[in-house]
Amino acid sequence: MKTFCVCGGGSMGHVISAWLSAKSNLEVNVLTSKPHLWHEVITISTPNGKTVKGKLSKISSDPADVIPQSDVVLLCLPGFIIREKLCEIKPYLNEKAYVGSVFSSSGFFFEALKILEHHQPIWGFQRVPFISRVDVYGKSARLLGFKEYYNIAIEHVTDKQKNNFTQFISDCFDRPTRLLNNYYEASLTNSNPLLHTSRLYSLFGGDNEGKVYPRMILFYEEFSEYAADLLIKMDTEFFNLLSVLPVSDSYLPPILDYYESHNAETLAAKLRSIESFKGIISPMKETKDGWVADYSNRYFTEDFPFGLHYIWELAHEKGIQVPNIDMVYEWGIQRCNVKSNQELTPTTE
Repeated sequence: MKTFCVCGGGSMGHVISAWLSAKSNLEVNVLTSKPHLWHEVITISTPNGKTVKGKLSKISSDPADVIPQSDVVLLCLPGFIIREKLCEIKPYLNEKAYVGSVFSSSGFFFEALKILEHHQPIWGFQRVPFISRVDVYGKSARLLGFKEYYNIAIEHVTDKQKNNFTQFISDCFDRPTRLLNNYYEASLTNSNPLLHTSRLYSLFGGDNEGKVYPRMILFYEEFSEYAADLLIKMDTEFFNLLSVLPVSDSYLPPILDYYESHNAETLAAKLRSIESFKGIISPMKETKDGWVADYSNRYFTEDFPFGLHYIWELAHEKGIQVPNIDMVYEWGIQRCNVKSNQELTPTTE
């Protein structure tokens, strides 16, 4: 039997821990800051109307209780917690344990390579395996959607071990799983780090700096052509970076191809029309004068310092000119007022 430890008590932690303990021959433990609120049995509803109940083996806030015996560790955490959690669990890790992240584009691999031992197996999903929501914290959640297949990256093990682990993940999550060439292909994406940040700049940066809106603006349904044009320019710069990295030409489609568009006008129209994006609001807060940017929102605190940052950093490291990414990143990082341990260098003059 394999022992799997899920780190994080959010919606993804609920669904994955319940799914794994119910659907596979695994002992599943949970590392959470609120163990007293968790039940031993977690119930999840699925899109086909069925109910899945998973029985957890151990729930704790102490990594010493759940990490040493774990064969697989999966962080279900936002980017700003990843570094702290890796440092916290490092002393307790089995040297053969596979340490991974449910979502790699928020910097997991970059941080794990710096913090963990060089021989520690590390792995991560390119995109989250499920769409999920919590119903009753520590007791029940909803699995709202499956992916057709998964892409994962694995480092620090042999090719045979990579193939075996890829099959293991496929069996655990009941979906075909593809092995990416390297961690860059799991970590670097033109989705949230470019899509979100270009839209944020169009709303609150440049000529709209300090703007007070008369109402809450819908993030996608009111997506502007200016935002779409900026996204296209940033995407072009992003692919210039990919051209000098050891990644497959086909691992990621350009933004226009992905959204079946050919210019800013058609891209903006496409983003405004996507049904699953309907009703999503912008990161704003109401004041006595109207609606303004909420810089404490995760659109800012996640997508600039733990999404776009790694693209920006690599571009400068590789000598790739990225004027639009520079403009958006430096604006956003100032608004986030980031004072972390990251070295936000080099700067652009």
